[in-house]
Amino acid sequence: MAVVLGLDTSNYTTSAAWFDGEKGDNAGKLLEVPEGALGLRQSDALFQHVKRMPEIMETLKGTGMPKELCAVGASTRPREVEGSYMPCFLAGESQARAMSTALELPFYPCSHQQGHIAAAAWSAGRMDLLDKPHLVWHLSGGTTELLHVVPDGVMVKAQCIGGTSDISAGQLIDRTGKRLGLAFPAGKAVDALSLQAEKKERFKVKVKDSTFSFSGIENKMNALADQGWAPADICWYVLASVIYGVEQATKQALEQYPGLPVLCAGGVASNQLLRQTMVKTCGAVFAEPRFSTDNAMGVAILTWRQLYKESINE
Repeated sequence: MAVVLGLDTSNYTTSAAWFDGEKGDNAGKLLEVPEGALGLRQSDALFQHVKRMPEIMETLKGTGMPKELCAVGASTRPREVEGSYMPCFLAGESQARAMSTALELPFYPCSHQQGHIAAAAWSAGRMDLLDKPHLVWHLSGGTTELLHVVPDGVMVKAQCIGGTSDISAGQLIDRTGKRLGLAFPAGKAVDALSLQAEKKERFKVKVKDSTFSFSGIENKMNALADQGWAPADICWYVLASVIYGVEQATKQALEQYPGLPVLCAGGVASNQLLRQTMVKTCGAVFAEPRFSTDNAMGVAILTWRQLYKESINE
């Protein structure tokens, strides 16, 4: 089988993956963020990606990756829209293009968001979704978007139809973690703490046309911390509020697009409470947690699909 390599250098994770049309694997590592910070400058992220990619590739070799490659791909921008740009993606793109030239292999670009969609569909056992219309939640550190996704050849084309009008779910969760003294990124810690909550309250999120605001939840979270609420209760409050907004926005979107499958992708989509709620009320499908967070698996999948299209057209 044709084996391809995909690279993804997002703002928080360096990753590489291989795929042969059926199976594959990913190797990735979070970037180092200074204690107390809520992220990295692009120049710092770019430097870390370049420095650690050789280590990631060594790790990937240990996953059973075949030696013979047929193509190389990389995420080159955050989204497949005009003007979408982030310098950190230059690290993966430049190294992938260099390998492509040196090995005389084709190079295929895609967006980080397209990669998230493909990785989630593959991991959930729903590769069929890449060939028909569906709804996708992209829930990550910097993105909370509800997308209407349609096939675009072997790729996918996403149109934002809802989501947050201000801060993302990931930003809200990380700011909650910082207020509570948790390490960045705070998703896993906030998730674990929420399961110990005794008070189970939430913010009354207003949702209109599948769109909502999360800044009010942040203000309330800070007020609860000032009032001395237990960290576990605060974590539940924040997550329950986020989940309610996502759930209601999905229901509104399904009124506009009845019957479409709902796929959840991105790091925040690995949250346990979100999964339980969305599966029960919206029939949503989720990737494994390791393929929900930033990873290169989707990039490799889309690279393979583009290579396969060229081979059958020859």
